[in-house]
Amino acid sequence: MTRLLIITGPQGSGNHVFSKCLAVHEDVFGWKSLLNTYWEGHHHEPFADAWEDPELLHEFDWDQSDYFVTSVSTPYFKNKEAVIPNFERFINVAKKYVDEVDVAIIGRDQNILEYQQQRVRKQHTTPIALDHFKWLFENQQCVFLSQELLYLYKQNYLEQVSRDIDWPIAYWDPEIDEILKADANKKYIKDVHEYWLDFEVHRAVRES
Repeated sequence: MTRLLIITGPQGSGNHVFSKCLAVHEDVFGWKSLLNTYWEGHHHEPFADAWEDPELLHEFDWDQSDYFVTSVSTPYFKNKEAVIPNFERFINVAKKYVDEVDVAIIGRDQNILEYQQQRVRKQHTTPIALDHFKWLFENQQCVFLSQELLYLYKQNYLEQVSRDIDWPIAYWDPEIDEILKADANKKYIKDVHEYWLDFEVHRAVRES
């Protein structure tokens, strides 16, 4: 049985890190070129042209694997313009060539998402993503992935995801250690010098 896994999420939620982790397994056709660099633009993603025009999926070689992964942000940016993936059209066309289409939606702390989007794209795009995920929620059985859980539990998390979606993930591979070596959230974390609840916690400790 041939399967296509679509991973998506708000811009900056972790498409690149999940694309890397899911491309390591030799049985999976994924974004292999991303494994050779820290980051590259989504126009290098193997299905990028088909997200622009899903009819191009008929030109793809579907005989090279039983497992395919494609990654797309919501929105993605082309020529500095925000573009909404046409999930309905892409999935309907893809179902002509694979037996099953699965969807995994990535989550990341909503405050970090806003900071990241404002820093990189000068606009908060998460609300756009949430609005356009409604079609997926209503028409597809979606699973959820978490960037925070990925960095916290690492291989254990990927092993669980592999079981949950019945998907080959090389969670034991040393390359996963390298991919997850630097937590992308760390640059957004700042010291909290004083917070009112700290005093209540300390007082409760003294009283207990």
